[in-house]
Amino acid sequence: MLHKKTFDFIKDLAQNNNREWFAANKHRYEEVKTDLFPFIATLIKELAAIDPEFSGATEPKKALLRIYRDIRFSPNKDPYKKHYGIAFDIKGYNETTQSYYLHIEPGNCFFGAGFWQPEAHILKMVREEIDYNGSEFLEVINHPDFKAMFRLSEEGKLKKAPKGYEPNHPQIEWLKFKSFAAMCPIADSEFLKPTIVDKLITAFATIQPFMLFLRKATAT
Repeated sequence: MLHKKTFDFIKDLAQNNNREWFAANKHRYEEVKTDLFPFIATLIKELAAIDPEFSGATEPKKALLRIYRDIRFSPNKDPYKKHYGIAFDIKGYNETTQSYYLHIEPGNCFFGAGFWQPEAHILKMVREEIDYNGSEFLEVINHPDFKAMFRLSEEGKLKKAPKGYEPNHPQIEWLKFKSFAAMCPIADSEFLKPTIVDKLITAFATIQPFMLFLRKATAT
């Protein structure tokens, strides 16, 4: 579980997103990391026990993403993120491997897994696997346990059939997806309870058939 001060800091940062405020409150961010790192370490251990492709030797400090934003090419010049991002990358992570991701943002917390806006050739491989094994894909995403926890992100979904597929293809609505990422929303209050670890363990286990489908699709 996390401490309320972890949420308080990110709420205050969102309202004071400037370097002067952050410098004056950096001690609070360092305190936040002492709260986050043990939590992340526990999740690393539990995820490694469920997915053999994830390394239990992953260091919490490497899983916690930088709070500093890259503003070089962004019209938004806020220097800091208004959330904590935790990436649990598969061993040997590269563009063909999926990620687990935990997003902690007041009012918008979620756990996600899969491919978020992958490169075109990765997207092509996943679509081909759905085309060839549509029944298997539907079995995964229509499983009651999956449906109870997850939804697939439709951000950027195509309005028309992708090139090479007929509009009447039986899985056309899935083939239009630009991401294959399953999202599980989590209430802020859940993170302040000891049961958050059990909830995430359940999510890790529930998402495995989906991750295995994607892993098979992108195997080289």
